[in-house]
Amino acid sequence: MVNHTNHDDFALDIHDLTVAYNSSPALWDVDLQVPEGVLMAVVGPNGAGKSTLIKAALDLIPRATGDIRFYGQPYARARHLVGYVPQRSSVDWDFPTSVLDVVMMGLYGKLGWFRRPGKRERELAMAALEQVSLSDLAHRQISQLSGGQQQRTFLARALVQDAQLYFMDEPFAAVDAVTERAIVTLLHELRARGKTVIVVHHDLQTVPEYFDWVALLNVQLIASGPTEVVYTEDNLMKTYGGRISTLASSRDRMEV
Repeated sequence: MVNHTNHDDFALDIHDLTVAYNSSPALWDVDLQVPEGVLMAVVGPNGAGKSTLIKAALDLIPRATGDIRFYGQPYARARHLVGYVPQRSSVDWDFPTSVLDVVMMGLYGKLGWFRRPGKRERELAMAALEQVSLSDLAHRQISQLSGGQQQRTFLARALVQDAQLYFMDEPFAAVDAVTERAIVTLLHELRARGKTVIVVHHDLQTVPEYFDWVALLNVQLIASGPTEVVYTEDNLMKTYGGRISTLASSRDRMEV
């Protein structure tokens, strides 16, 4: 295993990451450094390994090779620094629990599983719900929420952790325009507070508008860095294998 001397310079430092499913590589030899305080989109076609990258970083799936550090530490020691918003489609929304209870689950890492949340935890959870404009629905069952409200509940659960780095796996998928604007505002607020946010993102048109850093991924890392440098037509062609029809409209919006 290679030890970098400058792990601490990055919020996330991935070296030589390979992940395989049934001996077929989902990620191949990925090296990625993400500096502190950036708002980064992870962009690539379906099957490119975007969600796999997050899950491997969080030790949710095994990796064939790879050294991953958060602020210079392995995930096991940096868990308290990291928040995670999974894909909404991966959650059982019929589970009988309230919005407030879901948000308070974000505090279990600090509380431990056997200590009941108290008044302070409820106040923190309500403050997070206020940030995503859901405090009036705190006691509603999650099964009664719209898709956009469910996504904002998950964002509040991540916010209440008060992490330094946030992973968000497709937070804009199938949400209404109001929720999308609310999420964008929240992402920019997090960045303004010095947080690092890594977002799996599909809408190529909004990348230059929403994100200041980007990683282009298609099993291998194609390029990563500041959006204005990396998000070029040439790099997008390499990432999407020349399927330029998906890129034409975004090209009109880009300043490259």
